[in-house]
Amino acid sequence: MRRSEALGIKWDIIDFEQKTISVNHVVTDAYIDSHIVRVIKDKTNTKFSTRTLPLVSPFESALLKLKEQQKKDMRLCGKSYSKDYLEYINRDSIGELMKPGLLSQHFKIIIKKHGLKDIRFHDLKHSCASLLYANEVDLKAIQEWPGHSNITTTPTPIHILTSVKKCNLLTPL
Repeated sequence: MRRSEALGIKWDIIDFEQKTISVNHVVTDAYIDSHIVRVIKDKTNTKFSTRTLPLVSPFESALLKLKEQQKKDMRLCGKSYSKDYLEYINRDSIGELMKPGLLSQHFKIIIKKHGLKDIRFHDLKHSCASLLYANEVDLKAIQEWPGHSNITTTPTPIHILTSVKKCNLLTPL
């Protein structure tokens, strides 16, 4: 998932009953006249970027905990809590929308803390494709997962296998 898509997730597009999460909003920053301007759109950049993904158990649990934490933060802050972005999941402890740069910063901190290879947040899309391929998901489904417009955008099986082997993700039978 792109950073802008992750920041654009709203509570109402998560279906806890059907176990799905839709990608159809984006939040990003743009530089206009030497100023950073928040850009919030109720559509993704392309029609292929708009998609519905399965809500896997670890994410479902994390999202439910986050929802409870946000309720606590709101009670604690009272009238000081920003009500402008209540529909978004990625808010800080005072209710403000998370800044895109902050997500990237914290991602780098987590990578370093755990001694992982230094990658960009965006590279997670390719890691996801590699893991899906290693688990024998068909290429068409792998193309749709990250929201690629066609199969040529998705890493080829050779690239995927190379990265999977480098990470020791395949185990002998």
